[in-house]
Amino acid sequence: MYPLDDLTVIDVTRALAGPYCTMMLADLGARVIKIEAPGAGDDTRGWGPPFVRGESAYFMSVNRNKRSVTLDLKADRGRALLWKLLAGADVLVENFRPGAMDRLGVGYEAVHAALPRLVYCSISGFGQTGPYRERPAYDLIVQGMGGLMGITGEPDGAPMRVGVAVADICAGMFAAYAILAALRARERTGAGQWVDAAMLDGQVAWMTYMAANYFATGRDPDRVGSAHTNLVPYQPFATRDGFVNVAVGNDAQWQRCCRAMELPLAADSRFATNADRVARRDELIALLAPVFRARTTAEWVARLLEAGVPAGPISRMHEVMTDPQVRARGMVVEVEHPRAGAVRVTGVPVKLSATPGAIRTPPPALGEHTHTVLRELGLGDEEIAALRTEGVI
Repeated sequence: MYPLDDLTVIDVTRALAGPYCTMMLADLGARVIKIEAPGAGDDTRGWGPPFVRGESAYFMSVNRNKRSVTLDLKADRGRALLWKLLAGADVLVENFRPGAMDRLGVGYEAVHAALPRLVYCSISGFGQTGPYRERPAYDLIVQGMGGLMGITGEPDGAPMRVGVAVADICAGMFAAYAILAALRARERTGAGQWVDAAMLDGQVAWMTYMAANYFATGRDPDRVGSAHTNLVPYQPFATRDGFVNVAVGNDAQWQRCCRAMELPLAADSRFATNADRVARRDELIALLAPVFRARTTAEWVARLLEAGVPAGPISRMHEVMTDPQVRARGMVVEVEHPRAGAVRVTGVPVKLSATPGAIRTPPPALGEHTHTVLRELGLGDEEIAALRTEGVI
């Protein structure tokens, strides 16, 4: 039993934000039917290298636990089949530019009128309203416009994009959360509704204390590299053989940090409180940096953790995926792909005690489930063959 195994989701998404949303639902048991264009499929099927026996590693990272059905939505018969799928579904997720689904005749108003219980989720760069609604959006653009790049990077350097497409992933996560809220509301009202999730909105929401700092002072936050604007010391330090992250979150931890570093600063009034340390950031870091360079990363991690100071290494990907804690939490899972063979994917990041999610099936090959799903809709083999001949599937 899975928590969402009574839900059917029609996934008309591609790239990252939409597929991440539907993967979250699929991981918790939802029956997700991914609609892809015949012959080409999701754009990310071609994003690479790397490819694993012809299958895009990028595509496989966000499309497990789904079934792939090829359907030409520009064809009348293709749209008719989509309507038939929607009639038995609980949720539709799409991430086309606003207006595109309307032009296909399957926009929210049309679908809600015909299927009032369906939850309809639209994920876009800027949302379904406002002056930017029709602008194209990629993660880089939204990280820049949402404030994230403006606060990321070294003080004297250029703004930096976060290494993973977090604007997309953030929007997908908020969309999944909102879909579940809409389904909960449907239990009370009997009606579905429109979930409008925007990448830009998600990035603005993520500004949290950075936005609060601006609201409180009227000043744009400075870029402080990997440090923290409100806490000191809270940053990486160079060690004898690499780097160590140190996160001092309160004054008691500062006292313990001084003891672990064997520094006579615990009683120094210049650095007694966090506010003092923030005010004298450069002076304090200049005192700490040479001490950290005297030992290895492993030595500092062990020493600081033993003293009760949060610390850790900066891991490369091979270190992350072999970390004993990551492995113990089931965050690396191997599945057998019909073409690529054994592939590894990241695990389900939330653990439910009674009804946990699971990675049940590998990312699908393009159109792998078209025949099966159409048979489930009541189509016969000859009709399916004719649709294939016509290029509808």
